[in-house]
Amino acid sequence: MKQTKIFLSAIALLLVGVVAFAFIQDDAIFLAYRVNPKELDVKLYWQDEHNQNFGSIQNLKQALAKNKKQLLFAMNGGMYKPGGPPQGLYIQNKITLSPLDTATANGNFYLKPNGVFYLTTDNTAAIRTTPNFKDNGKIKYATQSGPMLLIDGQIHPSFKEGSSNKNVRNGVGILPDGSILFVLSKQAINFYDFANYFK
Repeated sequence: MKQTKIFLSAIALLLVGVVAFAFIQDDAIFLAYRVNPKELDVKLYWQDEHNQNFGSIQNLKQALAKNKKQLLFAMNGGMYKPGGPPQGLYIQNKITLSPLDTATANGNFYLKPNGVFYLTTDNTAAIRTTPNFKDNGKIKYATQSGPMLLIDGQIHPSFKEGSSNKNVRNGVGILPDGSILFVLSKQAINFYDFANYFK
């Protein structure tokens, strides 16, 4: 079975380390950040040591600075319920804080196939469709979101070229060399055009 590669996400992602192992591409429409997870610390954050939601990237940056860590890049992430808990699977430091959601309902989260982005204990990044995701005990971080942008290299079948459903979007993909590509659109864009950028 081929590995799925890209999905729309809003991951609460942190990269902490040295800039030498990251690459930033900035153009008129997209900001892309490429990183090797084996050379840079990639983490998911949700709450601080007092179980309070960070609430903003600035709050997270300040909390990390207090612990003498430098934030290089962060992207708002996941999909969240009212009040801030993650919608769907969320694993942090090998602990499942929110279970996998396989329900059928309305909204972008449930536009199937949706998927899970995760990092293993050996710092390998991967993406699987929700039905194909299995926690084998070696998942260090994971977040479920949706919909997948590309499935086996093909644009999600529900996306329509020329769609007027435009929003500022962010997503994540795994490149052939195993590095992670985070992309944020700098203007409103539809799902089809966003997926096509990754393709």
